Amino acid sequence: MARTRVRYRCIACGYETSQWVGRCGDCGEWGTFGEEPATTAVLAAPGVDAANRPVPINEVDPGGAPRRSTGMPEVDRVLGGGLVAGSVTLLGGEPGMGKSTLLLQALGAMAAAGARCLLVSGEESPAQVRSRADRLGTSHPSVLLAHETSLPAVCAHVADLAPDVLAVDSIQTIVDPDAPGAAGSVAQVRDAAQRLVQLAKSTGIATLVVGHVTKDGALAGPRVLEHVVDTVLSFEGDRHHALRMLRALKHRFGSTDDLGLMEMRADGLQPVADASALFLADRRTGSSGSVVAPVLEGARPLCVEVQALVVETPAPMPRRVAQAIDGNRLAMLLAVLQRRAHVPIGTSDVYVSVAGGVRVVEPGADLAVVLALTSARRDSPVAADTVALGEVGLGGEIRQVPNTPRRLAEARRLGFRRAIVPPSTPDVEGMDLLRVDDVRTALVAARQDDDADAANG
Repeated sequence: MARTRVRYRCIACGYETSQWVGRCGDCGEWGTFGEEPATTAVLAAPGVDAANRPVPINEVDPGGAPRRSTGMPEVDRVLGGGLVAGSVTLLGGEPGMGKSTLLLQALGAMAAAGARCLLVSGEESPAQVRSRADRLGTSHPSVLLAHETSLPAVCAHVADLAPDVLAVDSIQTIVDPDAPGAAGSVAQVRDAAQRLVQLAKSTGIATLVVGHVTKDGALAGPRVLEHVVDTVLSFEGDRHHALRMLRALKHRFGSTDDLGLMEMRADGLQPVADASALFLADRRTGSSGSVVAPVLEGARPLCVEVQALVVETPAPMPRRVAQAIDGNRLAMLLAVLQRRAHVPIGTSDVYVSVAGGVRVVEPGADLAVVLALTSARRDSPVAADTVALGEVGLGGEIRQVPNTPRRLAEARRLGFRRAIVPPSTPDVEGMDLLRVDDVRTALVAARQDDDADAANG
């Protein structure tokens, strides 16, 4: 027995109310509420299927699910070996990053390895997809292509073809005629995601779904989209650089610590063998305002160049421009630098950037930013073979960061011989460590290091 009530849902954000309103109290949009029947079932206690009867947790088979390699080493690195049968993976990223290229390359590689793949394209025509496949060299008879936007039709294709891998590009174009709202609305995206997840679990088909992002970089659609899938991948990069980064924001079958690095070329996405060397390839040594920082992207150590430019300005409100680092973090470091180290920087325009297109959000680069700013302010370069690593506190103290030995080992591999680090840093073979307690000591160590280099030169 069931009783039916009426609810109203905002098609823009999914907010629900028991009565119609003109303006959504959550997202602020006008005229977005539509009537949606909801059924609350009142059921008698059902019998329990013997196959689904609860068992002691220590008697559950711990065997891992088999994985299918995507044929792309950097993608497999992030996924922990490949796609799991029956899993649903959501791939999100800004327009132009290469999500469709990544999808087509992976399908072509898996088809070449013997998998039967179905690509459902709701955004591009079959001719457009074929043209890209020819350019990438991924045209394979085991990659089946369907230009479809109807959810029932997609399910019918899957039932008819029984593929090993299903790819949908993108979920915002899939429409269920029985669901309210237009394509890409909250209700449509939610229902399509739940239906695809049920399909994947019942058939054991590994499913890849492309999702759009908003202007803030978040995945478009309801939050339930990220909850129901097994894996959420973020494909990032700077449209002005060829570097692309793939990271897992959620992964039920493994770690989210790995980072995949690829380079966009004319023939598609290619793995980056040595990312640190790529970031530092065009570095100009002996220039003020430049300091190398060994940062950690997931579990992967990278050496990046932090650049700073400080220019005196008569304007009453000096500019603070941060590229590839957090602007609030930069403001804090400027305050610490002026208050704790007495570096006169408050009346200057400040520009800070990380070269190469990688975005640094962790505090391990704090000390490098501070040294780069001071170097630019004094027009005094830091020694070319020196790296800086450490978090800067509000008291001006230098704090330890995770996995310091791994970071310094990466710097040593690239030829750096000295490092300005927190006092608790353990010894690293082949590296001369300059341990500093606070920002003022770090600035002195950087200048002494430069003076010693000049004397030896």
